[in-house]
Amino acid sequence: MIRFSKVNKFYGAHHVLTDVTAEVKKGEVVVVCGPSGSGKSTLIRTINRLEEIQSGTIELNGQDVHSRSVNVNEFRTGVGFVFQSFNLFPHLSVTDNICLAPVKLGRRKREDAKRQAMALLERVGLSHKADAYPQQLSGGQQQRVAIARALAMEPPVMLFDEPTSALDPEMVGEVLNVMKSLAREGMTMVCVTHEMNFAREVSDTIWFMDNGVILERAAPSKFFSAPNHARAKAFLSDIRSH
Repeated sequence: MIRFSKVNKFYGAHHVLTDVTAEVKKGEVVVVCGPSGSGKSTLIRTINRLEEIQSGTIELNGQDVHSRSVNVNEFRTGVGFVFQSFNLFPHLSVTDNICLAPVKLGRRKREDAKRQAMALLERVGLSHKADAYPQQLSGGQQQRVAIARALAMEPPVMLFDEPTSALDPEMVGEVLNVMKSLAREGMTMVCVTHEMNFAREVSDTIWFMDNGVILERAAPSKFFSAPNHARAKAFLSDIRSH
């Protein structure tokens, strides 16, 4: 579904991603973890061109994402992206937030989009909040609406950039439960997260990054019990000590 080949990214002279080569299979859940500043969020943002790359290629479903011929706005409608700061439109109701892209970009009839929005709200446990506005919702509820909005364009892949990092601890579980249900349904997912229990329970593969390099790729059982790389061992040791 997604293929990175020798991807390099710079911010000025700072080398943020170094020769990243990796694959995400269809239906696979990949969790990207590592210390702050390791390049995790930059990596996931290159998939839908929120960040441009300087060299290498990224393919999604066989399409060269960073080709000059790609219509970026059209391409992004097929990639679900959930940010750490929910990015809902404050002046629109929950239903209107979800309907916006299908109606404006997908040319869907408003009635059809609204029916789909209600089904998605049911899916994330928020059908009773259809007419509410973002400021009337808790952080966890806003993030679940953001997930529903991302699903509205029926993307083949969902990207999550630290979706629980802005939430109070008691709200984290409700968002992770929605993500777990998506994983069980076979959605291809790439998740940048610090939630190691989620990574252990839900991921098929864990990528451990540091200094812009994927140092380790392993199944969660292997990664958490016997990581190969010394940096990964130190990272897990720090987490356990906290």
